[in-house]
Amino acid sequence: MLHIQHNGPIARLTLASPENRNALSPQMVQDLQEAFDQLKTHPTTRVIVLCAEGKVFCSGADLKNLHQLLSASSEDNLHDSRKLAQLFETIYTHPRPIIAAVEGKAIAGGAGLASACDLVVASSEASFAYTEVKLGFVAAIVMVFLLRAVGEKHARELLLTGEAVSAADAYRMGLINRLTEPGQALSRATLLAEHIARNSPVALSSTKSLLASLPSMGLQEALSHAAQMNAWARTTADLKEGIQSFLEKRPPRWQENRDD
Repeated sequence: MLHIQHNGPIARLTLASPENRNALSPQMVQDLQEAFDQLKTHPTTRVIVLCAEGKVFCSGADLKNLHQLLSASSEDNLHDSRKLAQLFETIYTHPRPIIAAVEGKAIAGGAGLASACDLVVASSEASFAYTEVKLGFVAAIVMVFLLRAVGEKHARELLLTGEAVSAADAYRMGLINRLTEPGQALSRATLLAEHIARNSPVALSSTKSLLASLPSMGLQEALSHAAQMNAWARTTADLKEGIQSFLEKRPPRWQENRDD
């Protein structure tokens, strides 16, 4: 079950299956995919906060469903894997910044879910574990985003040991952006979202697009692409409004309901 709540420019998505440790069941994956797709064009949403009910942020794949897939065809397994990969890609490349608010445990695909988000705000009592190797599984999809989040050496440690790391260690590795007191992750994530939401919607979505594309480019290709984006940004209404509001010493009035 997934709850969606809109509060001005902030959309909150809440994993609401604590009895199932908020596992990434096929239904949960589908619900998240549909929600994130809808929020791409929501007229007032500028930032998304992803949180969860209960003591576990997300336990990863639903093991009952995974057990059933052991006897499924190669095509069925590939279809299921591609659904999860699509969800993580949607989060990573989404035009709206996405902040994960983590209380409790984030395990396997659940830790990967946080890894794919732009920012992670976590309670000091949270923990992260990429436990796939302990089950004879491979964190292949998660690995794509974990490598980008923490770099190769930390990713190797997390993926090869399968051991849980504390929020403090996750912060040291760069997996967490901000640490909070227990029970404060959502409120702190919301404050951060409100701060980000005051920025230009066009600049935010363009920045996210660059962040997703630049790491795979060579130096010259990246600079060429960046120069094109820089030149385009100078023609936007948001830049004109940003400069005008600065000169007039007033908050900017960004246009709503635009296509990114």
